Amino acid sequence: MQFYLNGYRPGDPDLVAPSEAAAARAPGLADTMDVLIVGTGPAGMLLAAQMAAFPGIHTCIIERRDGPLQVGQADGVACRTVEMFDAFGLSERLVREGYWVNEVAFWRPSPEDRSRIVRTGRVQDTADGLSEFPHLIVNQARLLSLLEERMMTSAARLAVQYGWEFVSLAVEEANAHPVAVTLRHVASGETRVVRAKYVVGCDGARSRVREAIGLQLKGDFANHAWGVVDMLAVTDFPDIRLKAAIQSADAGNILLIPREGGYLVRLYVDLGEVDPANREAVRSITQEQVIATAQRALHPYTLDVRSTAWFAVYQVGQRLTERFDDVPEEVRATRLPRVFIAGDACHTHSAKAGQGMNVSMQDAFNLGWKLASVLEGRARPELLATYSAERQPVAQVLIDFDREWSKIMGSPPKDPARPELGGVDPAELQAAFVKSGAYTAGVGTHYPPHTMLTAEAAHQHLAQGFTIGMRFHSAPVIRLADAKRLHLGNVARADGAWRLYAFADAQGVQMRALMAFLAEDAASPVLRFTPKGADIDSVIDVRGIFQQGHRDLRVEELPALLLPRKGVFGLIDFEKAFTPDLKTGPDIFDLRGIDRVRGALVVVRPDQFVAHVLPLDAHAELAAFFAAFMVDQTG
Repeated sequence: MQFYLNGYRPGDPDLVAPSEAAAARAPGLADTMDVLIVGTGPAGMLLAAQMAAFPGIHTCIIERRDGPLQVGQADGVACRTVEMFDAFGLSERLVREGYWVNEVAFWRPSPEDRSRIVRTGRVQDTADGLSEFPHLIVNQARLLSLLEERMMTSAARLAVQYGWEFVSLAVEEANAHPVAVTLRHVASGETRVVRAKYVVGCDGARSRVREAIGLQLKGDFANHAWGVVDMLAVTDFPDIRLKAAIQSADAGNILLIPREGGYLVRLYVDLGEVDPANREAVRSITQEQVIATAQRALHPYTLDVRSTAWFAVYQVGQRLTERFDDVPEEVRATRLPRVFIAGDACHTHSAKAGQGMNVSMQDAFNLGWKLASVLEGRARPELLATYSAERQPVAQVLIDFDREWSKIMGSPPKDPARPELGGVDPAELQAAFVKSGAYTAGVGTHYPPHTMLTAEAAHQHLAQGFTIGMRFHSAPVIRLADAKRLHLGNVARADGAWRLYAFADAQGVQMRALMAFLAEDAASPVLRFTPKGADIDSVIDVRGIFQQGHRDLRVEELPALLLPRKGVFGLIDFEKAFTPDLKTGPDIFDLRGIDRVRGALVVVRPDQFVAHVLPLDAHAELAAFFAAFMVDQTG
């Protein structure tokens, strides 16, 4: 973590001084703004936390409730999500507080006595090397509170405006703030019209923003009901502190999720098929009925529930909107989006795979830096069209996965004595879990090269472990200046900057030539696209990774671009150069398949996805990539 760049300030370094723009703004809901976010679910709060990193952008976020969420709904935090939270400086708190999902147990009816369940297997939850972070369980309300704290302590001092609900909107392009939004104060009934340059609907499955732009969720309604209970219980079930998939013979299935704190546990309890003609019947199912079903399914083990923290019954279908913005396909050549939707507003599915909250926040992370880039004049507005183009197909993959996973989770176990009844073999369930490990960890997203942000893989062989279109897979390195061992991916903040990771060639000749081009040549994207007066790494942040050990490379011999002068005092940033960890390993060049002779340049987007892999001497190709969407600042 870096601070004191512009002067020493005592106290908590996470508490940033408010910007002049933030200090000048009147408290409460403004009449005009740059971005209006509707809803404080995972997508809305993540987006707000991202926008809070840009205090010059006026962002407002509203919520119809009168205060923050108190009891969690979603709770699974995928490895990829923890990686993302690390960019906000929040991973340490998540990792400290959360339950670590290390292993998963599988239970089925005993072949000798099908009224009793027995353990049939136990597997590692996340494959080795998939991420530097674990799969966590953290109460959604707690996760949202961390994001709200980050917003409130940022230079933007972004605060949620509670008690306001969205009513309608209209887009009037002739206005400087084209989106006119009608809001209603829930307590008083007062209506008010505010204006924004962009609006993002993060207002859930019943999204009014989605309806206002003429979109509908389309797909299957669920015909299966599940009860979910967060409980404090006394039990002799031996795997109560392991994630467990439990198949009973005739009492339905259970997905058991231990919660944070060491005592709380969540049970997703199979309640069977839903009558399509009487879907409302599930609303009458009580907490006591769900617990009784769980007790039968766990036989011969006992479950004595002493307290419940949360209870719900749900039947969510796999549904999706055709796009995630307000521009119909037939007019995309002539219009740019002004209104977006994210999270449950555009895709709904079951909770069994633990993907809903995670994919929703990834929607927001994809959109946030693009909005900031356009509003700050660093990128052309056409960039915003890539949000729907990238995220809608990702949601479709999730829908397809969830449909299959829900079918497996909701199926009864096969009875060897009556194979004609069908069902799922426990070994099949375990195999399906292992096969889907990368996807459920959140690291399976792959953006194909169909937008300006994802290049063709012509040079992928130079860095085989950094797949173009997938998230930047971090690896351990040594920071040259202070010999600190850290993960290379963890040095990036959620600040809207691009990263150029330059992996040195064997002789270092091409590496130095690249650094000279970026620092001195008029065609350099670093020079062309960094605003006058801004720090040299504020738009494109260059990092160098060398092949020799950290004691064999001298700081004073580094290229000037890797020792940039920044801030009001022109202080030197010593945290741009890295070497492999040759003491404890592994060597990042070997681990990520970097060509040791030629080296490689890995271009990484602000949302941590690899956009391009290039030879170190591909100066013109690098410049052309950024010129396709960024605004020249040298004029």
